[in-house]
Amino acid sequence: MAEGRTYVCIDLKSFYASVECVDRGLDPLTANLVVADPDRTEKTICLAISPSMKALGLPGRCRVFEIPEGVRYVMARPRMRRYMEVSADIYSIYLRYVSPEDIHAYSIDECFIDATPYLSLYRMGPKEFAVMLMDAVLAETGVCATAGIGPNLFLAKVALDITAKHAEDHIGCLDQAEFERSIQTHRPITDIWNIGPGIAKRLAKYGVRDLRGVCEMSEAVLYREFGVNAEYLIDHAHGEEPCTIADIHAYEPSAHSLGNGQVLPCDYSFDEARDVLKEMVDQLVLDLVEKGLVAGSISLYVGYAKGRGGGGAGAQGGGIAGDDGCVGGVAGDDGTDGEYFDGGHGRRPASGRRAFPHTGGTRRQPDRTNLCSRLMPRFLDLFDETTRKDAPIRRINVGFGGVLPEEFATMDLFVDAEAEAEERRLQQAVLAVKGRFGKNALLRGTSLKEKATARERNEQIGGHHA
Repeated sequence: MAEGRTYVCIDLKSFYASVECVDRGLDPLTANLVVADPDRTEKTICLAISPSMKALGLPGRCRVFEIPEGVRYVMARPRMRRYMEVSADIYSIYLRYVSPEDIHAYSIDECFIDATPYLSLYRMGPKEFAVMLMDAVLAETGVCATAGIGPNLFLAKVALDITAKHAEDHIGCLDQAEFERSIQTHRPITDIWNIGPGIAKRLAKYGVRDLRGVCEMSEAVLYREFGVNAEYLIDHAHGEEPCTIADIHAYEPSAHSLGNGQVLPCDYSFDEARDVLKEMVDQLVLDLVEKGLVAGSISLYVGYAKGRGGGGAGAQGGGIAGDDGCVGGVAGDDGTDGEYFDGGHGRRPASGRRAFPHTGGTRRQPDRTNLCSRLMPRFLDLFDETTRKDAPIRRINVGFGGVLPEEFATMDLFVDAEAEAEERRLQQAVLAVKGRFGKNALLRGTSLKEKATARERNEQIGGHHA
């Protein structure tokens, strides 16, 4: 390993499926198990499949109907709270060996560790250090892990994603020389961390299909094509990454936002989706109040069923842009050429969410507030003005931008101060009831309608059974 720092990136192998196998007394490496909700249709995406299922050629996030007939397997209902508990247990194992200042939790099943100060402490090499952590996790949880080792965070991640897959000990190592020899010419380029199908397609316009091609491109062309993001692409093409775990821990964003979104279980009409929007805004406003925040802008995304909600900017609600800063529009079915991409987190259109017909927009507010009496009408107006009434709706996302602490709320001398104070007391009371008795202890009447989603979502974590 090159001189300087040494990073280890550890990933828990088929994490959700492994937890389910261990809890059932099954071997995670040999048992056929998929994590999916049996109450949903065969089109539902498996959150995880065991390694033996992957050995059949199935992608990690396949749909249930894609599993070949005749394959015997166990279907486990997702238990997100259980996975979070096991993830926390594994993190506590790491903390026995390293300081929290030297760990960055990248996701529920993956983390980066700056191993530099610990190699001399434990008198071992990078591989031995990784094996020590992996063996401790396996012994105490039954979950197998893989690891990538590199002199910077990027090389450690690439070593995990690409090199470790072909190593018998499930540990990949990359230094600068090995990166230039084996990774710069690796194809497809979408295997490289942070390079998706959109970036790959834009590079392909210049005949570039691997990182070495990026190195040979003119930096002026890269900056013209990708803007400031070209800097990341150029650094990674050369195997460089100046960011450290200490930098990540010290990072403070210049702006904050708050958002919530859901994929609807079936096609929803305009009025049905409007009721769901009310539930979502109501919950997001309570989140603002609970965190002591106010918002300066609102945003809305409404996605339509693929193939049945097409149309151009002249369609109902499309192409709306007002003096108040609202920008909206409709994207038609021609937003994609039919290509799909599976980067290990589910199959999706290569053009991203914009491949689906959608409307919505963003509006700056005349004030910064967290009062539902002000925010709800603004969301409903935005929905009514930009949303199509003739197309089935399948996705809704809402968000608040320009989020600041409550002391930055806009003061207005021409409003009923007592009425606003009463509304704030009511919001706090609602939070207190929900905090003590559960989110479903107090609901609006809208949530009792047939196609309302709040009650079910309140019992879920990340859109899945808790």
